[in-house]
Amino acid sequence: MTQLICHCFGYTSDDIQKDVLKNGRSTIFERILNEKKSGECRCADKNPNGR
Repeated sequence: MTQLICHCFGYTSDDIQKDVLKNGRSTIFERILNEKKSGECRCADKNPNGR
């Protein structure tokens, strides 16, 4: 079952699994951090928990 992991950028558990297979590790967390640093995070608006 695919689970939404990141409401802001739409990453799912399947995305993380594919990323690990492709890169030997998940690079998604790094991408999220870089997007947050550039002000692209919309967690307060998109995440039902506001995080």
